[in-house]
Amino acid sequence: MRTNHLRKNMTSPNFSADAPEVSPTPNEHVDALVERLAARKDDWVRTPIEHRIRLLERCIAHTQAAATDWVRAACRAKGIDPNEPRAGEEWLSGPLTTSRNLRLLAESLAQGGQPKISGMSQRPNGQWVARVFPISLWDRLLFPGFYGEVWIAPGRSPTQGHTYRLKAAAPPPPGRVALVLGAGNVSSIGPMDALYKLFVEDKVVILKTNPVNAYLQPYWEESFRPLIDEGVLYLVRGGANVGDHLIHHEKVDTIHMTGSNQTHDTIVWGSDPEEQTRRKAAGEPLIGKPISSELGAVTPVLVVPGPWSDTDLAYQARHVAAMVANNASFNCNAAKVLAVAEYWPQRELFLEKVAQALAAIPAREAYYPGTQERYARFLEHYPQAVALGPRSNSATPWTLIPDVPADPGEFALINEAFCGILSQTHLPVSAPASFLEAMVEFANEACWGTLSCVILIHPKTQHAYAEKLDAAIERLRYGNIGINVWTGVSYGMASPTWGAFPGHPLEDIGSGHGVVHNTFMFDHPERSVVYAPFRVRPTPAWFAEHRTAHRLGEALTRFEAKPGFQRLPAVLVAALRG
Repeated sequence: MRTNHLRKNMTSPNFSADAPEVSPTPNEHVDALVERLAARKDDWVRTPIEHRIRLLERCIAHTQAAATDWVRAACRAKGIDPNEPRAGEEWLSGPLTTSRNLRLLAESLAQGGQPKISGMSQRPNGQWVARVFPISLWDRLLFPGFYGEVWIAPGRSPTQGHTYRLKAAAPPPPGRVALVLGAGNVSSIGPMDALYKLFVEDKVVILKTNPVNAYLQPYWEESFRPLIDEGVLYLVRGGANVGDHLIHHEKVDTIHMTGSNQTHDTIVWGSDPEEQTRRKAAGEPLIGKPISSELGAVTPVLVVPGPWSDTDLAYQARHVAAMVANNASFNCNAAKVLAVAEYWPQRELFLEKVAQALAAIPAREAYYPGTQERYARFLEHYPQAVALGPRSNSATPWTLIPDVPADPGEFALINEAFCGILSQTHLPVSAPASFLEAMVEFANEACWGTLSCVILIHPKTQHAYAEKLDAAIERLRYGNIGINVWTGVSYGMASPTWGAFPGHPLEDIGSGHGVVHNTFMFDHPERSVVYAPFRVRPTPAWFAEHRTAHRLGEALTRFEAKPGFQRLPAVLVAALRG
């Protein structure tokens, strides 16, 4: 466990303090919905797999019907023209990912909650590793050279589907009501968190929308109408008052949240800092209910020195820029720190190309509350910050902060900016072997959080230092690691797990506790690792300059609902024109 993360100034933003006002669901209606869920929770546990699969299949159809309006509403709220390429982000991170999650859950349930794994191996220390991507011919066609793994916790067996094994072996356990506190940035987070609780953990769910994207509630309700009609899922809206009412509701059994560690600590330890300190020291949380969470991170991008060509440098600069710019940088896995080797001969040229790539991306509307204040705090700490465009009341420019010290406690490394800022630091090494050593210590000890990190490494270097890279991956304490790929892709695959590296106690919650997605239903996952080719052709859908991302996003959404050769041409045409 990272003992240095006990410092109070290490944090993600206090999103709840900046949340907009929305008209809340009245408490009496909230109570009525919880009562209905509580009355159905035992029935849900006993619901046969065949019926669950039918519900999922119907949800896929409903999600497809709602998809266009869902995307248009999200674009409208974020200042995006739904007919322009940037709208592709909302297709990819909304109905596409949700449709894939629904389909993979149905496929897993068709195998009794223990889906077949294409590859299983053991590391030298005995740790099991399961191949979870590609799953199908379609994955191999659309993502050639990509593969994803789930590493099982050391000392554990790669068992799957505990919920379904338990019910098959004995009388079903009692049902439970789960509260999901949704995120406000990415439109699939709340829905997919609810799906995990319903179909992997066997809980009925009340989902409280986040005030930032509460406008999406009608589209989510349309998408999940079969589950609502079944009486196992309801949605409500409101701010902290509605959330607090549900958290302490006697018939809510468990809680899951995506957001800030500050919000988490307010829920668990109280809103007063002195009370939090006292309760943490005494081990006296305000709630006794199990709580799982995903709470962000300062995501590092670790650039291993190697023989990069000019084309390599330009491609990976665009890659890094995309990791910053996606969703206006309001992502918990957005690139926040770019770490390079100080004595890499191509360091300055690469950093120049990153600046050029970011400067070429139009500024995005700062739709997330508190952006201007967070941006100003970083500029106060770093007067050397370089804005790559003008600042306005509605947008903050992509901004680079050069020469950030790579030291534990450094402001930019322990505070999640949650806006378009990319800090740049260097590690005092030159060779790949020494960088692979140094980057692990830097990422583990200096960067706040354990959710997500990215390693960029040239294939020649990857081959020459395969053992050292493998050892570095093993030592990195992150729940999601991308090798030559942004971890947003791991999120969208749905078959890898999504969540912090395990081990955070409630008193020092860091990036959170528990996982979601995990459509292979592993009982004891530790982390997920996704590998990609060093350069991908044609232009990846998540690159900011993709010229037909909106067309590709829509085509992929339709394809994911029911993959087949008849839907493949539309995907390929949009992809090749990007």
